[in-house]
Amino acid sequence: MKIVDLADQYLELYLLCLEDWSDEMKEASDHKRCWYERAKDEGLRVKLGLDDEGTVGGMIQYGPIEPSFADGHDLYVVYCIWVHGHKEGRGNFQHQGMGKALLRAAEEDVRQLGANGLAAWGVSLPFWMRASWFKRQGYTRVDKQGMQVLLWKPFRDDAEPPKWIRQRKRPQPMSGRVTVTAFNAGWCQAQNIVFERAKHAAAAFDDRVVFEAIDTTDRQTFLEWGISDGLYIDGKEIRTGPPPSYDKLHTLIAKRLKKL
Repeated sequence: MKIVDLADQYLELYLLCLEDWSDEMKEASDHKRCWYERAKDEGLRVKLGLDDEGTVGGMIQYGPIEPSFADGHDLYVVYCIWVHGHKEGRGNFQHQGMGKALLRAAEEDVRQLGANGLAAWGVSLPFWMRASWFKRQGYTRVDKQGMQVLLWKPFRDDAEPPKWIRQRKRPQPMSGRVTVTAFNAGWCQAQNIVFERAKHAAAAFDDRVVFEAIDTTDRQTFLEWGISDGLYIDGKEIRTGPPPSYDKLHTLIAKRLKKL
């Protein structure tokens, strides 16, 4: 196993979250590419895990916490860590220690950069980005928001723990219209898929359905709302993990339209 920095030869693969075989990933448009071009100038770091044959099987992306979804300073934060686990495409690389190796490499990198610690987020349920996995790697929970847990590993005694940036307001329904409001930060391909599906589902109706796109790659916009990624129909939040299908979103909008 080998951990390497992102190189140009792997850029397209990285932008597809290693799922270059997936037709679903093609729905995500170029949101991640646009985010990456901006984030790399703000200190984004990406490392890849390669097996003994040189095949990429995992990735981690992390960067300074200041422009992220969490509040803190002199820390870095893990946006996501992903070891390919599908039978399709490159195959299953999980349960071989690649995730641990990627996280250790990121920690060492962040230490050398002089940061006070590394933060990460996870979910309290046993699926992707499990908070329990980070706890086993020596991370401590410092904040929670719904199912999302914020954890960290400080490198200095005087490091200050991070905290979630809380939601400040939510979209409001519009009289005589169905409003579909999609927040998009760009870094997560699953949420990019949600954004594109919601946009296309809303466009299938007449002008009584209004689609509102809120670009939270703009820091001030994000801080105004306190929502990084999300989907709302007439002010009601729609669960987006895993991404709901186009048909499901179309049905939800149609039901709201009938109630006008």
